[in-house]
Amino acid sequence: MALVEPVLDEPAAVADLGGERALVVADYHAGIEVSLRREGLEVQSRADARRERLLDLVAETRADRVVFLGDLGHAIGTPEGVEREELAALFDALDVPVTLVVGNHDGGLADEFDLDATPPEGARFGDVGFAHGHTWPSREVLEAETVCVGHEHPTVRLEDEVGGTRVERAWLRGALDPAPFEDHHREELDVQGDLAVFPAFNDLSGGTWVNVEGQGFLAPFLPEACPDAEAYLLDGTRLGRYGDI
Repeated sequence: MALVEPVLDEPAAVADLGGERALVVADYHAGIEVSLRREGLEVQSRADARRERLLDLVAETRADRVVFLGDLGHAIGTPEGVEREELAALFDALDVPVTLVVGNHDGGLADEFDLDATPPEGARFGDVGFAHGHTWPSREVLEAETVCVGHEHPTVRLEDEVGGTRVERAWLRGALDPAPFEDHHREELDVQGDLAVFPAFNDLSGGTWVNVEGQGFLAPFLPEACPDAEAYLLDGTRLGRYGDI
């Protein structure tokens, strides 16, 4: 199989880490409902459904490990209250090791649960590099064959023939351009791989409408680092270059 292969109809992928088969999901955002209620939205907890969905994916993909590609939690600081309860229940239910690629919402989470965690600039496992995407990835990550990031929550707005619209989560994937990374790191890099931008696992977390004018990217290196990225729906439909949709 390819090094990183999306799971059909799911915001998740399976990655070959060179001896381990990992289920990779980005932007789980445990406890997000608490934040949404503070903003005035009436939303019931989906914690149980999120957990069961992830456990089903671990079983279906026969994963040896789960890699959370940043923003496993939603609170910026150490998780408390219902968010902590959701995470504790998740870790109790998982029967495979967990790696947390630290994101901007994960402050204190790895220490609280004694998780195997990467630095904020990410880490490389075999030929796959992982970084959340809220900051610049390390040289080691960038020189991997495939670089996986989250943070962006990419979505596309699609219009039908009668003017109706719908918004769907999407993958972005394309060849990496080394130029912005070399400018940032101030050195020449052996960047020859491709970039996979993961959709958010949590369907309440919103996203960047990548094909809508005026919508800016969140990652400091996008879109310059992958200007010709193509968008794919969760069902595998190839939409073409994101800017042309």
